[in-house]
Amino acid sequence: MSRSELEAAIPHRGPMLLLDEIVRRDEQSIVCRKTFRSDEFFFQGHYPDFPLVPGVILCECGLQAGAVLLSHLTAGQAGVPVATRLNDVKFKQMVRPGDTVLVEVALKERLADAFFLTAKLTSAGKLAARLEFACALAQVP
Repeated sequence: MSRSELEAAIPHRGPMLLLDEIVRRDEQSIVCRKTFRSDEFFFQGHYPDFPLVPGVILCECGLQAGAVLLSHLTAGQAGVPVATRLNDVKFKQMVRPGDTVLVEVALKERLADAFFLTAKLTSAGKLAARLEFACALAQVP
């Protein structure tokens, strides 16, 4: 699915829109793709001589994919999903400029306006990061 569909689902915009496309989606899960370009803003300082995607950016990719998934489950409700908790975050492999990650997010549980999800990010078929997170709907002014 196109970038315009991503922008219709979540409020993120460049340079903080960290997904390129939706590969597949159903009611309980989503798979998105992101290729990290060498001109991404965070590579300037992380690290100039050995650029790495910061772990917090990998987490944000998972959170954004989760928000896209939730956008369909919360359609018609006021608010946007915001992260309330990250648990059991693990970084297993470095992600560098030019690498593509698949971001797989699954909804594990919903309690009213609270959502509990897991994310797994892989690069070249190897686990790069995984995390559990929670989101709640926040009112938009």
